[in-house]
Amino acid sequence: MTLTDEPRVFGTHQVTNQPPPLSGFDPLACDPALGSALTRYAVGDLTALAREAGSEEAREHGRLANENPPRLRTHDRYGNRIDEVEFHPSWHWLMSRAVEHGLHAAPWTRGPGAHLRRAAGFYLWSQVEPGHSCPISMTYSAVPALRYHPELAAGLVPKLAATEYDFGLRPPAEKAALLAGMSMTEKQGGSDVRANSTTAEPLADGTYRLVGHKWFTSAPMNDLFLTLAQAPGGLSCFLVPRVLPDGSRNEIRLQRLKDKLGNKSNASAELEYTGAIGHLIGEEGRGVRCIIEMVSMTRLDCVLGSAANIRVALSEAAHHVQHRSAFGERLVDLPLMQNVLADLALESEAATTLAMRLAAAVEQGEHDLLRLVLPAAKFYVCKRAPAVVAEALECLGGNGYVEESGMPRLYREAPLMSIWEGSGNVTALDLLRALAKQPSTRDAVDAELDAAAGANSHYDAALHRLRADLDSPAPERARALAELLALTFQASLLLRCAPTNVAEAFAATRLGPAARTFGATPIPGAHALVNRIAPNR
Repeated sequence: MTLTDEPRVFGTHQVTNQPPPLSGFDPLACDPALGSALTRYAVGDLTALAREAGSEEAREHGRLANENPPRLRTHDRYGNRIDEVEFHPSWHWLMSRAVEHGLHAAPWTRGPGAHLRRAAGFYLWSQVEPGHSCPISMTYSAVPALRYHPELAAGLVPKLAATEYDFGLRPPAEKAALLAGMSMTEKQGGSDVRANSTTAEPLADGTYRLVGHKWFTSAPMNDLFLTLAQAPGGLSCFLVPRVLPDGSRNEIRLQRLKDKLGNKSNASAELEYTGAIGHLIGEEGRGVRCIIEMVSMTRLDCVLGSAANIRVALSEAAHHVQHRSAFGERLVDLPLMQNVLADLALESEAATTLAMRLAAAVEQGEHDLLRLVLPAAKFYVCKRAPAVVAEALECLGGNGYVEESGMPRLYREAPLMSIWEGSGNVTALDLLRALAKQPSTRDAVDAELDAAAGANSHYDAALHRLRADLDSPAPERARALAELLALTFQASLLLRCAPTNVAEAFAATRLGPAARTFGATPIPGAHALVNRIAPNR
């Protein structure tokens, strides 16, 4: 080369064979399980909400809220105690949209179908960013518990249901809308709330003074909290506002924010009641009865949230394999990859179908069915989420292990729903307690399961095993019973509501002698199942 020759330019950064970002898509259009449920239960059109959930704007707010976690400010610049949490603007955008869509307490003041519509919307919107779903869920779930105090409920429920996001600590009477939370867990007890040591001293004006330490309280900037404390008559439920009617801050001290595995956008705090004023909900000594009304509804949202996490992980994996090639072929055209995606699709379809059936039971007041199936579903669906998300992450290869893909965030989130509102053993044992206390629960479940009897040999065999286990429940087999009930119930729904190939593949792989890893059991028509759930971009 002479001095006059121009140097050659080598292009080392031309990007090829990389999928485009999954944004600007419609998560409802590629979710046949949800679409079928919306038709089956006459929920109505959720296209606008779904498209917003899949928009580039919403997904970017979800990313920013997660990457910019909340900050605790215990004091102001002058040394005054303020106990406030600061959030990123994207958190407020997500919260505002969720409230405006009526995904919080709005259904309690609306007509027929409102709870189903809210459940479907919550499932779709949770796919944007799951952390902010926590205060939305708690606000929804607080209303049944509040109704044990009709006078308080009459004044508070309309504001809890208002579709306006009114952030900030001010007296409830001065706010256009309210958000609620719960504060139960203590460090010495965890799920054993009867071990709580927080005390509640009755005062002359009918209120109580609470003193104690709470180990986990999420969304501490909410306006109202349902909490448990030991009153003279035993463990009782109280409503504790952050701000008192005179504008002064209630005696609630935020000690620190938890540094959690995931759920980073959502502030979870340790707090102290240092003489906080609370209002008794229900009767002294009946606190668990009141708070369990709230827990039941948040457990439903745990199932919906896990189903949402499974579904968005599936969307990311299906999108990737449509656009990525290896060994001269698109990944989606490789039979083994088709089998993996088809297996994940079965898991998603079953989880979503079950979650919407439980929402229908809430809508229709099927309390016996919920007492048995809800803890089983909470146990099983929430336990499956980490395994599904891990397999979906692997579909992206090394790209899936990189934060920018969004998959690590889903993976860190996945175990949470199994822990919140009672971890695995707690919910499995709740199933046994329901069987013992409410024999009528068996009738409601049997009627649902009988509707699919004779449709599939694997299902019939599983139904026979399930009935034997329900006849002789044992604590050491509570997990096995919860799993079998959830799987059999899912299969029953799919056999009645899903296409034949989906239902039969699910029964064969979940109720038959299948392998234990996704994609290891051949699934007939795998390519068609993958096309059924792939995002359209």
